[in-house]
Amino acid sequence: MISSLAPNSADALLFDLGRVVLDIDFGKALACWAGHAGRAPADLAARFVREASYRDHEVGKIEDAAYFQSLRDALGIGISDAQFLEGWNAIFAGEMPGIAPLLKRAAAHLPLYAFSNTNRPHVEHFSKAYADVLGHFREVFLSSTIGLRKPDAAAYDHVVRAIGVPAERIVFFDDVAANIEGARARGLVAVHVTSPDDVAEALAALGI
Repeated sequence: MISSLAPNSADALLFDLGRVVLDIDFGKALACWAGHAGRAPADLAARFVREASYRDHEVGKIEDAAYFQSLRDALGIGISDAQFLEGWNAIFAGEMPGIAPLLKRAAAHLPLYAFSNTNRPHVEHFSKAYADVLGHFREVFLSSTIGLRKPDAAAYDHVVRAIGVPAERIVFFDDVAANIEGARARGLVAVHVTSPDDVAEALAALGI
């Protein structure tokens, strides 16, 4: 969709966080849990699925302890909630390369917002650990706070209303194809991000 971008064609930019702004390595969680449980990470990877309790955790329907119990059952390991939390927050691997200067440049031209499918423990962790880069955003919309998650239509509609500009004047950046499709279905202009180069190209097309 970069071909549809042009200078003055957007009033706001909306960014996913994971693998767009913040690098994510879920293998770190599996390695941590496996170490505590005396198992091989590959054994846990084969059993980990993002099922109903995962989604419920992301929209704040269940507490951390309930989600960690679902993981305990699914993975077949008996580690503590504290050990699950340690691995859960280990997935953050730093900022995506080069994204901070791109956000700084973009914020000088347009208001920036973020929209992430995430959960309370992750929010508590990344809000502190990455406060500098997240400071470029006027507002961060979190699934666990608003009770809605991508790619559901209601989630995009909520965010568009909160931003207060027409959907077609918002450029949305995400690394997940289903989220891109969901955004486009609600009228947003969406850029599928496979690397920070995609963000840089989109900003250049916007004249930023």
